[in-house]
Amino acid sequence: MKNKLIHALAATAVATTMMAAPASSSAGEVNAKVVAEGKKLAFSRSQGNCLACHMIKGGTLPGNIGPALIAMKLRYPDKQKLRDKIWGTPELEVKYTMMPPFGRHAILSEEQIDKIVEYIYTL
Repeated sequence: MKNKLIHALAATAVATTMMAAPASSSAGEVNAKVVAEGKKLAFSRSQGNCLACHMIKGGTLPGNIGPALIAMKLRYPDKQKLRDKIWGTPELEVKYTMMPPFGRHAILSEEQIDKIVEYIYTL
């Protein structure tokens, strides 16, 4: 009886893993697309325009007003705090900063901010 239960659990685990694999790769593809769209927004001079103030690997003509966007997972272990910073949460705003509150002032949409966060978090 105990062996039958172990075999049944093992078979269920294998079947579950096999069914979950395509979903994971699909989620990875969606995430890669979101990251690519976020990069495009971050590099766009007419939208996110992160390059106006920050150095970003692969960007041309970066600014030096803000810090270089590197090691972002180490700097922001909580991704939500990075999003809040970009959105412009008053409690996270640095006094006399040049960075506009992109969400609070409706410069970027919530969806655009989410995409930029996903991209920046890969840096």
